[in-house]
Amino acid sequence: MNISNKMKEIRAITGLTRKDFSDKYGIPLRTLEEWEAGRRIPPEYVIRMLAYYVGVSAIVEQADGNTSEEIKNSRNINIIRDIENRKIVVIHDIIFKNKQNIKWDEVEQYLEQYINEFYTIAEDGEKIYIGRDLPDEYAHSQYTARLKGSVAKAKANAVQAVPELIQISENGSYIENKNQKHNLDAKYGWYRYDSRFAIAIYNNDNEVERYNVYKVRMIIRCDADGKKYLYDMINIKKEPSTPLG
Repeated sequence: MNISNKMKEIRAITGLTRKDFSDKYGIPLRTLEEWEAGRRIPPEYVIRMLAYYVGVSAIVEQADGNTSEEIKNSRNINIIRDIENRKIVVIHDIIFKNKQNIKWDEVEQYLEQYINEFYTIAEDGEKIYIGRDLPDEYAHSQYTARLKGSVAKAKANAVQAVPELIQISENGSYIENKNQKHNLDAKYGWYRYDSRFAIAIYNNDNEVERYNVYKVRMIIRCDADGKKYLYDMINIKKEPSTPLG
């Protein structure tokens, strides 16, 4: 991400208009407009200073794995740190917009691009693979079928951030598989990790109004081949209070 985009990201996270952001932080409005448009380049220290006051890190991190260039170029995703130095995956684009009628078949189709990719959890170095079972399970599991409203919309749009959500996963725990249905695909048990993501909320003028932050439980199966595969993402809950809100 170039510096002008970092500038826009920081302002978007505050939910302020250009005018309000300019007034609050003492930046001439014309200067701010030129920075965001890329016509002028703000000094790096300005970016870091604003990030400090806003309460996030403006340093973008990339998912560690074998993500194809096609996937990378099709997503508007980055990782930031909140005021408590915890990582959040920020999803800027909303590709599934109607929270009352999510087209889950399209969600399933979107996920198919990740099949055979793998991503590494930064905390423990575990490689997590994407198998052919993920798209169907993610889009049509019993958990997904129960989702409604903003949480359904959040899960649908989180498909854009699968690589990054795996990367920032933390607090892993293990349980044995006790379900005969999964004797092969989870022969060596199940792992659960916590992750977090933020979804952009747009107003009627198609401007970012705020970001809603969600926590999510990543469900990972350990296959008979010894590899770990992402199985589903469940227990998605909006955080009641967040510096991105």
